[in-house]
Amino acid sequence: MFKFDVTEYNSLSKDQYIEERRLLQIEFLKLQKWAITNKKKIAVVFEGRDAAGKTDTINLLARHLIPDHFRYVHLGIPSEGESKKWFKRYEKHMPNEGEIVFFDRSWYTRATVEITMGYCSNKQYANFMKKVIPWEKEYIDDGLILIKFYLSIQKLQQNKRFNERKTDPLKTWKLSANDLKIAEKWDIFSFFKDQMFKLTSTDKVPWVIINANNKMVARLSALRYLLNEIDYDNKKLSKPTTWEGKINNYRITHNDVEFSNLSYLQFKTLEKAFKK
Repeated sequence: MFKFDVTEYNSLSKDQYIEERRLLQIEFLKLQKWAITNKKKIAVVFEGRDAAGKTDTINLLARHLIPDHFRYVHLGIPSEGESKKWFKRYEKHMPNEGEIVFFDRSWYTRATVEITMGYCSNKQYANFMKKVIPWEKEYIDDGLILIKFYLSIQKLQQNKRFNERKTDPLKTWKLSANDLKIAEKWDIFSFFKDQMFKLTSTDKVPWVIINANNKMVARLSALRYLLNEIDYDNKKLSKPTTWEGKINNYRITHNDVEFSNLSYLQFKTLEKAFKK
């Protein structure tokens, strides 16, 4: 599990944010072209509580990509058959060669929302937790590049966003009765979330925790992590603009030990070391 937190992004002016976003999006388009040329399969999972900003983050990442070579997957309520054959539900949505697929909530819904709300049985939950890593490994061994993001927000921030959705006519559709029911089970959800991190985060495919209390920071952080992680052709990923030398705010957690106040170079060095 990694906490990827470029807190210096909080200090960006509007113009700096726009420029950093543009530079990262240019690099992401290069990454996509590399994936197309080399027939790479990339799946990017976004998990998190309601109102964490999963959809908005995906929209930013995908905004300038070539439409025919990426997909957005957000599945609704499963049928009874899909609930019984959980992995089959997602297998048909996995990326083809030369394609990036963004999962706005994924198979890991079973590990958090479903078990929290009683939408699956304890047996189904246990079966999922036992089989998910071997299931992912089959895809990874077949060449899949898998990134797992968890957008983390505080309870106060979630309540604030829920209130905005209640009062803004353009956002009311985003808030459902089910969202509020899940929010009432905050502590139960937290328990299963921690279990998910503990049992399904591996050295090769860790959960990457993004602080999403500030949506703009979360979007840039997720995009930068993706670009850092994948070695595509002609990469020219600059360190965060001219203020990189002053940044000592990267953090990384390994075996429940947090290393904080890291420079970008220190972060990358530790990340590589922990994955060996």
